Amino acid sequence: MVDPQKIWSSSQLPTLPAVAVRLLDLSKNPDAEVNDFIEIIRTDPAISAKILKATNSSYFGFQSNVTTIDRAVPLLGTTVVTSLALSFSLVEAAMTTGPMVEHYRDYWMQSVIQAATAELLATKTPGSLGSEFFLAGLLCDLGRLAMLKTVPDESRQAIETARERGLDLFATENEMVGVNHVEVGLKLMESWTLPPATILAARHHHDPLELIQQHESANDSDLIHATAVASSVGDYFCGANKGQALDRLRVLTAAFYDLDETELEAFLSEAKEKIDSVGELFALNTEGLGDPHELMAQASEHLTQLALRQQAAAAEAVARQQKLEEQTRLLESKNKELTQQAIRDPLTKLYNRAFFDESLQRELDRCARAAATIGVMFTDIDKFKVLNDTYGHQFGDQVLKQAAGLLGGSIRKSDVLARYGGEEFVVLVAAPTEKGIAKVAERIRAAMEAAKFVFEGEDVPVTISVGAALAIPQRDTAELAEKLISEADEAMYDSKKNGRNQCHVRVLLSDAERVLMQKTTARRFSRWLVNRGVFDIPTVSKALVNFECPHVKIGDLAVRRTVLNSMEVDQILEQQQSSGKRFGEIAMQLELLTEDQVADLLAWQSECPQTLAVELVKKGLLERQAATMLLKTYIAEAPAPRENAMA
Repeated sequence: MVDPQKIWSSSQLPTLPAVAVRLLDLSKNPDAEVNDFIEIIRTDPAISAKILKATNSSYFGFQSNVTTIDRAVPLLGTTVVTSLALSFSLVEAAMTTGPMVEHYRDYWMQSVIQAATAELLATKTPGSLGSEFFLAGLLCDLGRLAMLKTVPDESRQAIETARERGLDLFATENEMVGVNHVEVGLKLMESWTLPPATILAARHHHDPLELIQQHESANDSDLIHATAVASSVGDYFCGANKGQALDRLRVLTAAFYDLDETELEAFLSEAKEKIDSVGELFALNTEGLGDPHELMAQASEHLTQLALRQQAAAAEAVARQQKLEEQTRLLESKNKELTQQAIRDPLTKLYNRAFFDESLQRELDRCARAAATIGVMFTDIDKFKVLNDTYGHQFGDQVLKQAAGLLGGSIRKSDVLARYGGEEFVVLVAAPTEKGIAKVAERIRAAMEAAKFVFEGEDVPVTISVGAALAIPQRDTAELAEKLISEADEAMYDSKKNGRNQCHVRVLLSDAERVLMQKTTARRFSRWLVNRGVFDIPTVSKALVNFECPHVKIGDLAVRRTVLNSMEVDQILEQQQSSGKRFGEIAMQLELLTEDQVADLLAWQSECPQTLAVELVKKGLLERQAATMLLKTYIAEAPAPRENAMA
């Protein structure tokens, strides 16, 4: 790999002669006059002589002999003269001897082909300037010249590898050198302050059709199209992959110039005549390029060979892929099996205690960020030792498996059920209310009481005792996991001590937290819709199945809802860092938010109304217009700010 700095710091990097630099600068001045160009050209006798010779060549076809620059410049035009000056500079830069001469000659031949083709395409594009298209075609591969001069060994190796293996030079340079000729050429053109349109065309001349079409609305799209086609013509005449070049030509000319196969063949013949004419202008022998019709046959044969190779490679790849997929399926199946073994209880197939502990900590962290409630529920099968001793361990196992199914059917998909040990089961309840967790506990108890447990044809009564604990985590959740489990366990023993087959709930909330939770629940859009009589609770519950709301920080939400500004949010966050208190708690202490506003923000954070409204429309539960009106009414009922807030 080459450090690109080696290229930019090289003394061999192509440079423009002073006259070309001055002509380029002058061409950017809208007030420049023809005499200004004449004066600059006169300062370089060599350039003057070459321009005069070009003026009198058959390429321009003037009837009388032109003997002075004063006459030549007005006849050719300032843009053509500037293009010629740059072209002659590149001719000199590409002239060399030694082991690299072939690569320099190939570069210059392809550049001339691209220039001639681009100029020809200008005649098919109304309002286009031939000399501008000529220059873009000539310079689009300027980076190849720069790389040959500055990193000759690496460049030669990439060129020869691409040719031998039938690879794309652009991609081969990236892989072997670490930089490609397009990147190098663009940077060099920018340092020369060439016209932006020329640079843009060079940037995209190797791009696939779909990327080029993204510039259809650009002012310079015609130049981009012409340069891309000209580059493919250069590859067609000079490259080793004539089939791929022809394939690209068919695609580009059909898309940009609406050419069919016959018209493309005629265009290539016309291009060859133009190339011969431009080659004569630069004393370049183009006879060895071959006849376009013969090249077409070679390219078609090349494409056929490629198709056969690709077909064989595809068949081999399919076989390899099928084998790989089968191996992957086996591995995935084994990994899944091992994962399940690691997190599942082998008897009941429920999650095990280790998985529950990890889930509890993750949910604690999430609820701490969102100031949301979390619940833990402990259950214990009543007199399980007596059941084992009386009916045997096999029946005890049957009770455990049946109880696992009953518990699983009594909770929500978002809750986590695990076997905690022995006859104890534990449930992690997501975002519960006091009433909600009590209802779930009672549902579990009732399901067990109503279930039939049969031993040798005889019904065996089995009940369960349930205990639950509910809390809102502070920012530091380190001790809360243990406390929640302990409190839920104690609540379960309360049920045992009071006669079994009972439920007890311990609420670890302060009065302020309880009030805030109630207000937050009431302010949620789903609850608001129920209170309005738009839906009943079962219908809203269906809408909330698999409903996910993207998490937004409460500070960001407060700014978005215009109840706080960014300075006030920063003030709260600063105090939060030192105190560890919740955002809303600090905001109320600083009298920046009311309790109702904090509840409103927490409701939005846990259940985005706009997202829920879209979900209701998607599920056919609301018409779009009705959803919009309800959402506007809901937002309008947001609690008003304090009188001194946002002052």
